[in-house]
Amino acid sequence: MSRYARQMILPEVGAAGQARLAAATVLVVGAGGLGAPVLHYLVGAGVGRITLVDPDRVERGNLHRQPLYGEPHLGRPKAEAAAAVLAGLNPDCQVRPLRVRLDAGNVESLLEGADLALDCADSFAVSYTLSDVCQTAGLPLISASALGLGGYVGGFCGGAPSLRAVFPDLPDRAANCATAGVLGPVVGAIGALQAQMALAVLLELTPSPLGQMVTLDAATFRFGGFRFDAAPEPEGPLFRFLAPDAIAPTDFTVDLRDATEAPTLATPTALRLPVEALGSGGPCPKPGQRAVLCCRTGLRSWQAARRLRDVWDGELVLVALGDAPESNAD
Repeated sequence: MSRYARQMILPEVGAAGQARLAAATVLVVGAGGLGAPVLHYLVGAGVGRITLVDPDRVERGNLHRQPLYGEPHLGRPKAEAAAAVLAGLNPDCQVRPLRVRLDAGNVESLLEGADLALDCADSFAVSYTLSDVCQTAGLPLISASALGLGGYVGGFCGGAPSLRAVFPDLPDRAANCATAGVLGPVVGAIGALQAQMALAVLLELTPSPLGQMVTLDAATFRFGGFRFDAAPEPEGPLFRFLAPDAIAPTDFTVDLRDATEAPTLATPTALRLPVEALGSGGPCPKPGQRAVLCCRTGLRSWQAARRLRDVWDGELVLVALGDAPESNAD
């Protein structure tokens, strides 16, 4: 146990706490800027089993903010490269790498047996899909986001309010690391906080980080935060995400990407329309038909859903199709 001696000295950990960490099973979604420090610290702390989900490969533009990887890892699947590095850090920890994209179709199976989920994907679709399932299952979720010179991390579900209670709607516009940029230490700091929240949940520390939001403004070196234990869950129909392969031929499917962004439609029967085409005076599903709104990240689908909901009250779901080649939209 000399590996963990410095943390076992802490009265909050001790032998009993270390045993809890060793017995824990954690799902980590995303092995990028947030996932790199999260994985490093969880494995270093002796968390027993980690299922790591990431569909992407290591690129040179990742290296400044993803210190798990180096030049020899370029082109390798992130999940597999991370698992190999982490095995050298701590062979006590079993990391199961899965090169898949989490969506509504596989989220329940990926969460099976987990004690905790960590959302490191920085994706609207992943965050809300994880939150919805974790809230129903009573499973704690630590979700974080970092962009530019700031970010946040929060503890949701598991008896605390869900992500939807704090963020009931998406922003009108959104950027990502490719379009807005980010400094490596910013995502490193947010990821370290995310790992600390995860360990606090697994160790059952009090006060619990569930129901807590922490923010960082690295431009002014200021931390903020608040508790949201009493935040109400949103009422009424919720915009939920659907797995892309669950779109049915009978659905009223709208692909909100233009032909330059995505030459191939989401389905052969999909309509290609901009967000503004839906709503008053626009096309609507037939009675009893499901509306499926598709875009890259889910942002435009969410915006289109708000417009369509004003004129139609049937079943409505969103699909985030992910990146297409040469695409920088959304």
